[in-house]
Formats: sequence, C-alpha cells, structure tokens
Amino acid sequence: MSTSKHIVVITGMSGAGKTTAVRALEDAGYSCVDNLPAPLLLKVAELGGPDKKLAFVMDVREGEFLKDAPRVLDEARRAGHDVQVLFLDATDEVLTRRYSETRRKHPLAGRGTIAEGLANERALLTELREAAEHVLDTSTLTVHELRRQVIARFDLSRTHELAVTVMSFGFKYGVPSNADLVLDVRFLPNPYFVPELKAFTGRDARVAAFVIDRPDTWEFLDRVADLLAFLLPRYHREGKSYLTVAIGCTGGKHRSVAIAQVLADRVRELPGGAAVQVWDRDADKE
Repeated sequence: MSTSKHIVVITGMSGAGKTTAVRALEDAGYSCVDNLPAPLLLKVAELGGPDKKLAFVMDVREGEFLKDAPRVLDEARRAGHDVQVLFLDATDEVLTRRYSETRRKHPLAGRGTIAEGLANERALLTELREAAEHVLDTSTLTVHELRRQVIARFDLSRTHELAVTVMSFGFKYGVPSNADLVLDVRFLPNPYFVPELKAFTGRDARVAAFVIDRPDTWEFLDRVADLLAFLLPRYHREGKSYLTVAIGCTGGKHRSVAIAQVLADRVRELPGGAAVQVWDRDADKE
C-alpha cells in the first residue's frame, strides 16, 4: 500500500516560468522531476517516506503522454495523494517577446511561427488548465516575484489556513488577472500631486499618513474589513485555500500601497487564522 504524498504538478505555457517555479519548490525542499511522462507519476510517488514533498513538471514536451495526464492525476488522488496542479500562463504577446529575446525555439513551432506554436500549445493544454487548482499569470512578474508567489502558495506549514494576498497595483499597468476581489481607491486624494510626496511610495510614513489619516479612508477600511470578516470563513469552508485582494490606484505607487499595508494588518486581526502577505506589484515602477 502506498504512502500518501503531497504532490505539486507544474504545467502551463512554454516560456511562462515553469523552470523558475520548479526551482523555487526544489529550494523549499521538494523532490523535483522535470518533464516527467504522466504514466510514471504514480510509480515515482511510491518512493520515499510520508513526509516527502514531490513536484513534477508536465508539459507539451511529453508528446503523446500528455493526453494521459488528466487520467493519471485522477488516479493519484484516488490513491490518497494530495495532488495540486499549478498552471502558469502569460499573454501571447509576452510569451512571443520572451522567445524572441532568448532566441529559443518553441517546442511546437516546427517550421511555423511562434504564434502558431502558442496556439497549438493552448489547445493541447486546455484540459489541464481547466483542472488546475492554481492558475498564475506571469505576464507582469519578475522571476523573483514568481518565486515568492510559488512559495507562498505551497508553504505546507500553512495548509490549515486560508492564505490571503493583499496586492497593491496600478490600473495603468492592468488589473491583475489572478485577483479574486478588486477594489478601487482612486476616490482618495492622490499624493502624486503633492510635490514633497510624489517621489516616495506608500511605504513612506509621510505618504501613508497623507492617505490614511482622513475619514473616508477609515470608513473604507472598516467596510472592507467587515466584508472580509464575512467572506473569509465562508471561502475557507468551501475549500478555497488562496485569496487575492487587489487594491488599485492610478499608478500603484502611493494610495494602493498605503491602503494595502493597513488592510493586511486588519485582516491579520480577524478571527480564523488567515495567513497574510502583502505584494506591491507596481510600487517600484516608474
């Protein structure tokens, strides 16, 4: 009889960051296998003790084996393994640029274009994407941000908690595709137009005070905290493990950053034991 394992299957589009993701898990103590043929997953899972953490990369390089992946994942779960699928994606524009910059050949391009290869790959991966517990768009992420996101999602010391990410962002750079809740704080006065504050971010005490110390801000924070106090236990009860609350302002540098820090503290004070991290997506962009 096999021993139950925690297994992360990393899949997704070529160029979306699978190598970075699997290295992050390897550094976190996972035993990792890149380009594992799907039929071998159960056999590899038999190895090692019950505390062994495994991560496998499965993608279009598997060729004919790829069609077996959904069935094999179901079999692994029926065998008692905790299997979670992480699907990494990015826009075609970003993926094309990454291939152009590295001069790599897309595995499905053949003699055609990168665009044709990407279209074929998306079609082949449709079923795996739909089955994934985690879909992460890496279009705007640096390799360091991607590593942090992967580690945050699979920190096994927190599997009993709902992991909440409070993200600040700028609408000018696009709404985060992985956000569960999006809140707009552009109704607040903008420190960008205050000369002595413009150059700093919402992490600066002077900027934070300008944003936070006003009645509208406190009422906003109270109302959002009440909403999250209602939602978090219900998300957890329904089996949701990760929640991303995105706070947006124009450039993602001042208002949203200051609000995200305070809101994260408010969430930490809520009953239920949610693990909270703050991610300032655009704060350091020009």
